[in-house]
Amino acid sequence: MSQSTNIPIYQSTNLQFSQSSLQDFVDCPRRFQLKYLRELAWPAIEAEPVLEHENLMQLGSRFHQLVHQHLSGVPAERLTQTIDHPDLSRWWHNYLDHAPDLEGWQTRSEIALSAPLGKRRLVAKYDVLAIESGKQALIIDWKTSRKKTPRKWLQERLQTSVYSYLLVQAGSHLNGGKAIQPEQVEMTYWFPEVPSQPERFSYNTKQYSSDHERLSSLAEQIIALSNEEQGQFRLTSDERRCRFCVYRSLCARGEKAGDLNDMEDIFAQEEDVVFELDFEQIGEVEY
Repeated sequence: MSQSTNIPIYQSTNLQFSQSSLQDFVDCPRRFQLKYLRELAWPAIEAEPVLEHENLMQLGSRFHQLVHQHLSGVPAERLTQTIDHPDLSRWWHNYLDHAPDLEGWQTRSEIALSAPLGKRRLVAKYDVLAIESGKQALIIDWKTSRKKTPRKWLQERLQTSVYSYLLVQAGSHLNGGKAIQPEQVEMTYWFPEVPSQPERFSYNTKQYSSDHERLSSLAEQIIALSNEEQGQFRLTSDERRCRFCVYRSLCARGEKAGDLNDMEDIFAQEEDVVFELDFEQIGEVEY
């Protein structure tokens, strides 16, 4: 499909790569172009029902906020008194009863790291980084979706690679100035809906080298396409993704938003689908 001449040709000169932007490029290069290079806001909703979608996003953001405040020293009893939603209350008490024990670790919540990636920078904001100096570095990511994300999807999502890779690249100042070795890194996805079933991913030097090659290659591809006057950022071939993309009508891929329940059914039935709404963004807010 040719690009519309009605779309602004402005391309961002302040582009930084993140796990979300790189995942968008892998999932649909066209989505990446519209969202990050042309910074095009499009008046469409991501999923139906709208109120349910917004409520889930708000609850996720509030949960991240509560955990951040707790890890920053605010007593749990005081925070509990501020909760007035039953789902959030359940998540919160699951966190208090079952979250990873970080006693004795140097813990940082809502912390950002960055490092060069080609001609740009790679950035990430972590829900929790916990360092046991000279021994282990633990990444914790709170996943507040209604159902547990399958391990296969998490393993294939760029978030798992980017967060571990970047901690090795840029985390030495959190470890007393000593480089963090890949074998010291572990990433845990923790689900407040199913607190006893976290997913853990160990890291190693082989994976680190593979991630470096892949992430560098993605950055080079993006820069090369961005520098071409008629850079072809192709549309995804998997039109199931388009049902949950705000640009679907712009790309002539439908007008009606997908249903959250339909999305979960697709995930349950189709093993090759690796897609989520932007739930990973809900914790990336200032408190």
